[in-house]
Amino acid sequence: MALLGEQYISSDEDNEVPDSKDGAATAASPVVAAPDVSLDVWSYYLEDDEVTANSLQDPMRLSLMLAKPTDTTLTYNVPYEDLARPAQGPSNPYKSTQGNALKRKSALTGDAQEAVISDATFTAQHRTFQSLGYTKDPSVYGAYVGDLAKAQAMGGRDVIQMRPSKEDSAALRRKRQKKGDASIVDGEGAYKGPWARYQDDQMYEDEAALGEEELASDEEYIEEALVPARGTVVSKLASDYQDDLTNTETTDFHGTAQYDYQGRTYMHVPQDLDIDLRKEPGTQKNYIPKKLIHTWKSHTKAINALRFFPNSGHLLLSASADTKVKLWDVYHARELLRTYSGHTKSVTDTTFSPSGTHFLTGSYDRHMKLWDTETGSCISRFQTSTKAVPHVLRFHPSSDIHEFLVGTSDKKIVQFDTRSGEMTQEYDHHLQAVNTITFVDENRRFITTSDDKSLRAWEYNIPVPIKYIAEPYMYSLVRASAHPNGKSVAFQSGDNQIVVYASTDRFRQNRKKSFRGHNNAGYAIDVGISPDGQFLMSGDSGGFVCFWDWKSCKMWHKIQAHEGACVCAQWHPQESSKVVTAGLEGVIKYWD
Repeated sequence: MALLGEQYISSDEDNEVPDSKDGAATAASPVVAAPDVSLDVWSYYLEDDEVTANSLQDPMRLSLMLAKPTDTTLTYNVPYEDLARPAQGPSNPYKSTQGNALKRKSALTGDAQEAVISDATFTAQHRTFQSLGYTKDPSVYGAYVGDLAKAQAMGGRDVIQMRPSKEDSAALRRKRQKKGDASIVDGEGAYKGPWARYQDDQMYEDEAALGEEELASDEEYIEEALVPARGTVVSKLASDYQDDLTNTETTDFHGTAQYDYQGRTYMHVPQDLDIDLRKEPGTQKNYIPKKLIHTWKSHTKAINALRFFPNSGHLLLSASADTKVKLWDVYHARELLRTYSGHTKSVTDTTFSPSGTHFLTGSYDRHMKLWDTETGSCISRFQTSTKAVPHVLRFHPSSDIHEFLVGTSDKKIVQFDTRSGEMTQEYDHHLQAVNTITFVDENRRFITTSDDKSLRAWEYNIPVPIKYIAEPYMYSLVRASAHPNGKSVAFQSGDNQIVVYASTDRFRQNRKKSFRGHNNAGYAIDVGISPDGQFLMSGDSGGFVCFWDWKSCKMWHKIQAHEGACVCAQWHPQESSKVVTAGLEGVIKYWD
């Protein structure tokens, strides 16, 4: 009782505790030294010299039963079996010896230790493991990981140690035939270069030929009885690109009648319509088209260019990748009138002369041809001195100047005279293929853009640029359209936007005008401005036709026009709300 203290009271005593002062306590009093551990938390009330045992549970102190890792004392008696019980389960390798905190992992899968190793050694061991299946263990000296049987067979050598020595390499080179002289084609001392054989291979082929054995598919049989003939030097012209040497152009008329009752052809501007096609373009107010009114189908491949007849717009010219150029009737029967055939590859661009009596076509066959719109005959053919591919063609807008400009794939803008057929000027400052040519400032200047992500302005007939614009944030400008007021030019940029540059003396970009909301990356998609300058139109790589308000730069309308990319879009010069579009599927659609 002295060990436990005179104030200790067991949990199974039901009797009242006698007062020690009265000497009523006897040595035979029942005492429990180690009571059973339960969820009961005992409360002791010490009042003066009396000790009262209360077996009521105190729910406010139940938290004392939960041992914390930081606790150094126990709130209840723990049996000896629990104190001496060993830890169960595998030991935690990441558990620290100080406290219960876990060590930090240096990798997601565990603890990785750094080893000092050079890049050359690591590369050699990595290649050894990839090719042989084993490598050295950097943490243990002389140990290997991977295929230990192969490591023992190879003696633990890596790929660097297994290289042949200089003597062995020299012996192999001596066994190889000489490369020969590059000036000798056949015979003794002919050039063999990297195809020089080894002597062992030659001996094997000779023995196989003598033994009449069939050689493998990758071996060559040498006929000793045949003496190789002296080969003639092949000229470069024999392997050059095939030129269009036929010079045969054909045309087919598909209309119902070539002449009307007065003997006039389709070149005559119709006057029996409810609209005057002879007035000045841009005098009427334009609106956004909403519905499809006609579809033209004749091309078999993608359409690359669409052009309305100048001023009146009663004819439509289309150039396609099927090497054909077709002329369509916009009014009356809206039929196919004529097909012009003469190119051997895809037609890249076409453009009408200011009067509309002639038009130019350029193709990937490196030729440019001048056609008669009415008869379909080819008047003349043009080709640059470097035989470059023409990308863009533009007639000079003045009818008294019989010249045109062509932007080619060899970074040049070439100027030709249609009467003489000769080149009159060459503008050579771009660094990549030329994409657009736009006449500005009353046709005295023109602006060109290129794949070199730059913009250059030129004086006509002067081969030195007067303005050069190339900013780090600029993309290639692939299509262009001049505003009817003559003060701005809209360019289709490769970063899914349309940018505007001034066409006056400074040629500065108008940063307040940027038209977004369409996708054009990867395609050369047309951009067009309505004749009154109120709306701007562009195709889309998803087949849409998008319309913006010129002043506010907000998208006004969007039409799903084609299944594939819509690459061609043109406003009618006289109608108030009619546009024509074309896509990669070869279909032309007319909207109102």
